[in-house]
Amino acid sequence: CQALRSGECDLALAGGATVMATPGIFLEFARQGGLADDGRCKSFADGADGTGWAEGGGVLVLERLSDARRNNHPVLAVVRGSAVNQDGASNGLTAPNGPSQQRVIRQALAAAGVDASEVDAVEAHGTGTRLGDPIEAQALLATYGQAHADDEPLWLGSIKSNIGHAQAAAGVASVVKMVMALREETLPRTLHVDEPSSHVDWSAGAVELLTEERAWPRGERPRRAGVSSFGISGTNAHVILEEAPTVPSPRRPEPATHVPVIPWVLSGRSRQAMDAQTDTLAAFLAERPELSSLDVGLSLATSRAALEHRAVVLGRDADALGSGLAMPAVTGVVTEGRTAWMFTGQGSQRLGMGRELHAAYPRFARAFDETLALLEAELSGADGFPLPLRDVLFADDGSEAAALLDRTGYAQAALFAVETALAALLDSWGLRPDVVLGHSIGEYAAARMAGVFELPDAVRLVAARARLMQALPEGGAMAAVEADEAEINDLLTTFDDVTIAAVNGPTAVVVSGTEEGVERLMASVRERGRRVTRLRVSHAFHSPLMEPMLDEFTAVAEQI
Repeated sequence: CQALRSGECDLALAGGATVMATPGIFLEFARQGGLADDGRCKSFADGADGTGWAEGGGVLVLERLSDARRNNHPVLAVVRGSAVNQDGASNGLTAPNGPSQQRVIRQALAAAGVDASEVDAVEAHGTGTRLGDPIEAQALLATYGQAHADDEPLWLGSIKSNIGHAQAAAGVASVVKMVMALREETLPRTLHVDEPSSHVDWSAGAVELLTEERAWPRGERPRRAGVSSFGISGTNAHVILEEAPTVPSPRRPEPATHVPVIPWVLSGRSRQAMDAQTDTLAAFLAERPELSSLDVGLSLATSRAALEHRAVVLGRDADALGSGLAMPAVTGVVTEGRTAWMFTGQGSQRLGMGRELHAAYPRFARAFDETLALLEAELSGADGFPLPLRDVLFADDGSEAAALLDRTGYAQAALFAVETALAALLDSWGLRPDVVLGHSIGEYAAARMAGVFELPDAVRLVAARARLMQALPEGGAMAAVEADEAEINDLLTTFDDVTIAAVNGPTAVVVSGTEEGVERLMASVRERGRRVTRLRVSHAFHSPLMEPMLDEFTAVAEQI
């Protein structure tokens, strides 16, 4: 809390954990007579006969109240004040010190700026020992007890009666208990109390043991509880917790960008379980109409298990999505297997690709803009690139700029930017491939997705490839032919200026080379009654005609 208040940090985790890996502490306390015969902590009870050990752990997330409100984080309770002190030399290693406990309580109240009468309950250290409990009770009677009236006493309890003494985790367990008590508007009873301890003068102040559960409803003033935790060597801590202020939960604003359709994904181990999830989601949303439909979609896609039976609800707004829960747009069962993503090569580019995605999905836009900025920095001023890549890709149809997209330099860079942004968008939805593969420039997008390259290095390679290929003399040709690889290899034995550029399927092969050579090979394939298609390209890609660029491209690649 002090670090948060002084600005050393904006968020903090505070907690404790105990694992008892050896029996040493059982043996030592048994020898001292400080261990309960039945292992139960009988906090402040007349039958208290020692403590009972426990293991556990707990963590609290702490944030300044103003930051929590601004960040729209739920506030479970407020730490109104706290104090820590040290007994110094006491009358024994584990013996508590009453005056020191009184001082730490008064210091915590002063730090909180509240009177002792404004604290309703105290979650005590309450170990259930004959020595410690009476000393702690007397300190509470001398502080809180003097400020309370008999008809409105301070209520006293200890979680150690429920879970035992978790030692380093005892303090955080006590805080968690009181936060839950505030939420449930109930003070739980302390267990195993036959009678309040006869070693305590309970008439010395208005403090009453919680031998029964009590309602703790909200009222005109904030409810508060003190929490005590004392160390074995004399360190005392006391915290004043206060109920969270009642402020209306602000509705998360819908993003300024328009999302054409929002998916809600659901899954279950069986169809019945998936249907139950649908019903649960509908009930959840009925109680929380302020939730953003986009936030719900993101959480369903990225924070829930993806089980075998699945359904997808599609809609443009919360009303359509809510209605769609009764009959999801898509249902099915996942089969065994892995997912592969294919990144395509040149020839698949089209004017305006990615424009609507850029306007609708911020995650796509961020990845696209980042990639485009890096590409334009590499290509700006290079021969053959008179306009920025964005101006060409998003140009009006029929304009001079639009005609540039089919140039190899622009096409390669544009495809890499769009494919990289598409991968980022799918990844943000929780969709990830087991295997990636690519063709031509798509190989670089696939390698980037697989983590082979960092984005700046991938961009350097893509830009160099695009720039160097663009600079090659135009000419050459490519053709798609209906034939298998072996048949084309037999034909190519009589050609020295044509090569296989790609094998796209069992009977789909692309050839590349000089224009004259490709035309001759196309004629030979036609004579066999097969289909052939001349591709609209400016260069003979994936052929020996690309070799003049290799030395310079190698020099770039060697720097990666």
